[in-house]
Amino acid sequence: MKISGANIGREQATGELPKEAQCLWFTANGQVEWRTEKLPDLQPGEALVQMCASGISRGTERLVLEGRVPESEYGRMRAPFQRGEFPFPVQYGYCAVGRVLAGPSALVGKSVFALHPHQDFFIVPAHALTVLPESLPARRAVLSANMETALNGVWDSQAQAGDTIAVIGAGAVGCLIAALCARLPGSKVLLADVKPERGPLAAALGAQFVDARDPGQTLENCDLVFHTSASAQGLALALSSAGLEARVIEMSWYGTSEVAVALGGAFHSQRLQILASQVGTIAPSHRARWSYARRLAKAVELLADPVFDQMITHEFDYRDSALEFVRALSGDAPGIVSVLNYPTVK
Repeated sequence: MKISGANIGREQATGELPKEAQCLWFTANGQVEWRTEKLPDLQPGEALVQMCASGISRGTERLVLEGRVPESEYGRMRAPFQRGEFPFPVQYGYCAVGRVLAGPSALVGKSVFALHPHQDFFIVPAHALTVLPESLPARRAVLSANMETALNGVWDSQAQAGDTIAVIGAGAVGCLIAALCARLPGSKVLLADVKPERGPLAAALGAQFVDARDPGQTLENCDLVFHTSASAQGLALALSSAGLEARVIEMSWYGTSEVAVALGGAFHSQRLQILASQVGTIAPSHRARWSYARRLAKAVELLADPVFDQMITHEFDYRDSALEFVRALSGDAPGIVSVLNYPTVK
């Protein structure tokens, strides 16, 4: 549910409201720090939110942390409430879940999702908040942005009932795509990754796990393939998994990295297609009818299943998170989704 903020009465929770915020900044290659900053005055149509949890996007935020956002993409890759400029210093992030402390009366006390960087208190326009169902835990709700990306990717793919669908890469987006595709009637979903410990999660999501290091003949002649591993090896596996005239949906973003694409072999004879999917634009199949707000609201709705809790594999207190944050974005970081937890005001 979206709140416009216009012509809505203002109120606030009981007690004194915070005047300062702790804000996470990317300051240099491989370095982050928390900065104490004064909060601006709350204006009509705005809401003050106390963060409960924020999720780390291991793909995009890793590229930001390593200064690998191409200069040509500085404008297009800005997060909605980003401050600073690429490469550094910059405040970045877009998986924020919190509780409204002050603002429009219809919002105060509500749990909300926002595309906001990591920060314990923040002020945004009321229309930038999506109200969350009371039954949705904050730790699971941080997946909303990832689910929105997955949903848009499925739309771009034109996945059909009965398809055999391969997903290469069992990270956050890959797992969510697999879960969505597994709900298609008669579909067979193969979730491939180099980490066999992700097999039980794949099964819980309705997919068959495939060890990407030795896929054998399991990944052959697929009707549709998603690539989410952000690696040349994963992309090569995706192309080799596709059947005649099949689509390969490239969900990964490589930043400044140059990636070899295996366009030899059977690529031409199989008449394969590679299609980029990116959440910044609504898929053409839905663009005429769907707004960004409607798409995000649907992503939140799709998180109702508690099976997605299994994707949260690492949690830590935000006050201890400068080092933990960097570790969570390392290339060999264990687990799937890392969440920063914030203490709540009583």
